[in-house]
Amino acid sequence: MTVWDRPEPPTRPAPLDRERIVAAAIALADGGGLEAVSLRKVAAQLDVGPMRLYGYISTKEELFDLMVDEVYAEILPEGQPGDWREVLRVHADRTRQATLRHEWLADLLGGRPTLGPNALASTETTLAALDGLADLDTVMRAVETVSAYITGALRREIANVRAERATGLSKRDWQRASGPHVKRMLDTGRFPALAKAVYDGTDVDAETSFATGLDWVLDAVAAKLTPV
Repeated sequence: MTVWDRPEPPTRPAPLDRERIVAAAIALADGGGLEAVSLRKVAAQLDVGPMRLYGYISTKEELFDLMVDEVYAEILPEGQPGDWREVLRVHADRTRQATLRHEWLADLLGGRPTLGPNALASTETTLAALDGLADLDTVMRAVETVSAYITGALRREIANVRAERATGLSKRDWQRASGPHVKRMLDTGRFPALAKAVYDGTDVDAETSFATGLDWVLDAVAAKLTPV
């Protein structure tokens, strides 16, 4: 029985429900990452004993599942997007915005699918957008490919955000600080392709990089779609 199938216990003194528990956990994670979340700390936030929480959730992993599904409510489109490319692009953009608001989400994306109602609704939206455009196996591989791109790109972006916060150095500051070492290495002539990229490449921001990569992935998906 999943956490969504298991009924909540009857209300008792100090009103409590999964919604309040999840909201408190998300607030802790937003402030200090997943390592800041424990049943004891959530209970303290709600001013109840830790054992009270076990009537609503059994493990911290269940709590994480509930947190992820709550954020998926922010990812669901507000209106009805257009064609399949627009549906997948909106999904990717809203996932990125949600992850920038809740950095810990990057650590929980990927792996086994989340089975909460909001996550299932999100999956339904993406699958429905591709329904009939190719055979089912192709559609499944297309959704997996786009999902893998989103997960990888967001984990890289959040890793950079965390590095900037941990070091106190912006991207430009880090580049200036690392510049002398990089120049010495490139001057050896051992890395000609890398030197060309460093000296001649165009530096873009994270949003542009994400959007460009997404367009390329969607172009690749489009090439595989053959109506059934």
